Amino acid sequence: MSVPPHPPDDPSATIQPGAAPPGVTGVVASATDLQTVEALRRGDEAAFVRLVEAYQASMLRLAMLFVQDRAVAEEVVQEAWVGVLRGLDRFEGRSSLKTWIFRILTNGAKTRGQREGRSVPFSLLGDVVLDLEGPSVEPERFLPADHPKEPHHWVSFPRSWDGIPEERLLAQETLSTVRAAIESLPPAQREVITLRDVEGWSSGEVCNVLGISESNQRVLLHRARSKVRRALERYFDEEE
Repeated sequence: MSVPPHPPDDPSATIQPGAAPPGVTGVVASATDLQTVEALRRGDEAAFVRLVEAYQASMLRLAMLFVQDRAVAEEVVQEAWVGVLRGLDRFEGRSSLKTWIFRILTNGAKTRGQREGRSVPFSLLGDVVLDLEGPSVEPERFLPADHPKEPHHWVSFPRSWDGIPEERLLAQETLSTVRAAIESLPPAQREVITLRDVEGWSSGEVCNVLGISESNQRVLLHRARSKVRRALERYFDEEE
């Protein structure tokens, strides 16, 4: 494997490989991770191909959350792989190999996304910003705080989908509604719900890769899921 000369804007330049973001605790590298890293350090191209096959598609989907153009997203992924190869000697195993790779990718994708005005740096997202994003569920669906019997209780419960045929839930138009709802979310919510519910990541992996706290991750995911669910409710209501 040949690695190009180190450019000044290498996406891994501001990353400390193997280290979790401040305040975020992650799972350390497994024995398999360490074996893979050692193979890559030896120049084992087969090991690198296996790694690319395992993560390339997910990396591209994540990059496209930050940049709108697929070609640019592909460049971001390519730059991330270069950053991975250059950083192998600095990988210390204090996070999983997957977390480390995707952190390099996210760092580069954020930089490109910010240039395009696409994304908001997670460093700017604090509890105050999260609170200003508005309620997860419409206030009118709850009884008022001064209700004599059931303050804050539901007036209109979320719709149950148990009676909806599975083929309708999985229909292309339904899935398109979900994708459109996710795309319309604020950047941080969009990124978290995509990683958790589309890519199937654990909360710990999301926190480590995006550099956010567990509490912020929970709030972002809850808000995102609530908005997507509401979009689906409106879609099914319109169909009836």
